[in-house]
Amino acid sequence: MVGVWIADITPLYDENRYEIFYRTVPDVRKQKADRLHSAQKKAQSVGVWCLLERIVDKFAWGEIPAFNLSHSGDYVLCAVDMSGNKETEIGCDIERIQKINLKIAERFFCESEYQFIVSQKTKTKQMEAFYRYWVLKESYVKATKKGLSQDTRSFEIQLTSPPKLVKKSKKSKEYYYQEFDISELPYKIAVCSDQNEICTTIKMEFMDLFYNDIPK
Repeated sequence: MVGVWIADITPLYDENRYEIFYRTVPDVRKQKADRLHSAQKKAQSVGVWCLLERIVDKFAWGEIPAFNLSHSGDYVLCAVDMSGNKETEIGCDIERIQKINLKIAERFFCESEYQFIVSQKTKTKQMEAFYRYWVLKESYVKATKKGLSQDTRSFEIQLTSPPKLVKKSKKSKEYYYQEFDISELPYKIAVCSDQNEICTTIKMEFMDLFYNDIPK
């Protein structure tokens, strides 16, 4: 089973609280955060790793299992194989809904996906459709670890419940999707994995991690 957790990093915009959590992450994560310029990006980088470590501590895993991380705006996201398997392929993505440039959809999405977006009757519906496709495509690319080498038009997504990958290489394995909506938050969230059991509810137990928890 792939579990999915979210946390609010707003408290880490405070320099003193950020420093407390910064000191707990591995050197490689510190170095990554140090290369970033904005307080928000630094908080995202440190916060998402702290969330992962909190999950690992909860399950007392000796080693970190297969996982993937994402962040956008004030939130960080972590998807983890809860069985402890290190070989599972997992990708997750969270994106804040905001104004879109339809030329991006036309360039990077399949024709059917683009037409679905522009067919929506309001700008709000178009933005929602755009970001649904965005997080679904991004999570698949991250799961396969192909990154920028993967043409986002080489696979097509059908917006069923859960979504389905309907066009891909015949040699590739099966992948599965799960979407998440948090009604009070203007974000779209998706997880993709070669593991067909993905939790259907996002786990909120660490949402206030950086408000309440002070690492030792």
